[in-house]
Order: sequence, then C-alpha cells, then structure tokens
Amino acid sequence: MRQVSNAVLEDGEELIDTAGNLPSSPGTYPDYPAPIIRHGEDWNWMLTVARWGMPTPPVYLKGKRTDPGVTNIRNVSSPH
Repeated sequence: MRQVSNAVLEDGEELIDTAGNLPSSPGTYPDYPAPIIRHGEDWNWMLTVARWGMPTPPVYLKGKRTDPGVTNIRNVSSPH
C-alpha cells in the first residue's frame, strides 16, 4: 500500500504512515483491524489501521445477541 500510494501522490502531498509494520493476514474480517488510506491532517494522506466492516442490517439481527458485522455490501440499494 505504501508503494502504490507513493506512486500516485501529487506534488505537495505526503503519505503519513501511522500503521507501522503490520503482520500478514489471509484476509480482512469484520471487527478486526485492517490498513486503510484516508485523508489526515492538512489534507495529507494517512496510512493507518481501522476496525473493518459495517454493521449488520437490523433485519438479520433478530434473535441474535451480537452483531458480527459485514464486509461486503452487494446490494446498492442497501441502507448502508
């Protein structure tokens, strides 16, 4: 991610890396940390870690005690 973002930065933009050296992972799962690139302070780009996933739609949570979250939203008319 660092190499790709450095290749597309425009003049005056900088990638600030706060993620550090991340362990390899076989995938990205709900409620686990994963690297993201977002706008940071002063509109520079920031490589950081965030908890991944979206909340499960309420219709699928009936009778459940916890929300496992979802990682893929295929329905473009979804309230997400």
